[in-house]
Amino acid sequence: MTAAKTFRRAIADIGRIVGRPSLATLLEGAARIGYGARGFVYLSAGALTLLAATDRIGEAVGTSGAAGWLAEQPFGKVWLVLLGLGLWAFVGWRVLQAVFDADHEGTDLKGWTTRAGQAVSGLFYGLLASGVFEYLDEFAEATDASSAQAESVAENQEKAAALLALPFGEALLIVAGLTVLGVGVGNIVRAFRDDFDDALACPKAFCGTATALARAGYAARGFAYLPLGVFVVLAGLHARSGEVTTTAAALDALEAQPGGSVILGLTAAGLMAFGAFAFVEARWRRIRPPRDLKIG
Repeated sequence: MTAAKTFRRAIADIGRIVGRPSLATLLEGAARIGYGARGFVYLSAGALTLLAATDRIGEAVGTSGAAGWLAEQPFGKVWLVLLGLGLWAFVGWRVLQAVFDADHEGTDLKGWTTRAGQAVSGLFYGLLASGVFEYLDEFAEATDASSAQAESVAENQEKAAALLALPFGEALLIVAGLTVLGVGVGNIVRAFRDDFDDALACPKAFCGTATALARAGYAARGFAYLPLGVFVVLAGLHARSGEVTTTAAALDALEAQPGGSVILGLTAAGLMAFGAFAFVEARWRRIRPPRDLKIG
């Protein structure tokens, strides 16, 4: 082989490596972007909820409220598009985890339970990503945070009313509420049970801090689901869709109780910890896209 041919082949090989990254590299990059988007949502939601707990702003916000806040910032459309795409990237990663077992959880009972949880998580973030793009459609009609929360509550109540209109609607709504409660309890259990640093390739000196963030974050996120789940169960028991609310409104109701501001503040700090841990995962999580996944 001549030197010229060798040179051309070397250039072609470099072009393939640089110009056409492998599917595994692309999937890993998308997953890391997704974790970063999740981190932004929870860090923002926690910070805004903390401001509500200290009476700096009027009401607490949930994860969707963070998107509403972002819409009000300079270049809001651009940030919303980036956030929405990042969340859809995370949904794709959840699909790989749940369907293709990217984390090698296995097919025993524990493995299927974990993968089912990942599938539910993917559904949640898919709804959240869709909500982000809905803000884009309604950008010209931007309202304040209070109006946005009221609209979210109204939408949830409409969905609950449609569910109640179905045969066995009350039972279905109760099951939905119990599912929300189950997700909350599952997060709290994970906070104390899981070995979070096992999935990280971070420096040993930092892993302890990362685990502490994860435990506080999962506990707070689980606790934030509980009031919402209770409201949905009560709505099913009483057959009244008007009792259905949002996570943010449920936290507001919690704040109105004795000592509620302190509890809300601790929950907000935990949500911020969860967001911070998501950024840790974006940087150091071991991401192993399925080897047998092919396109084309």
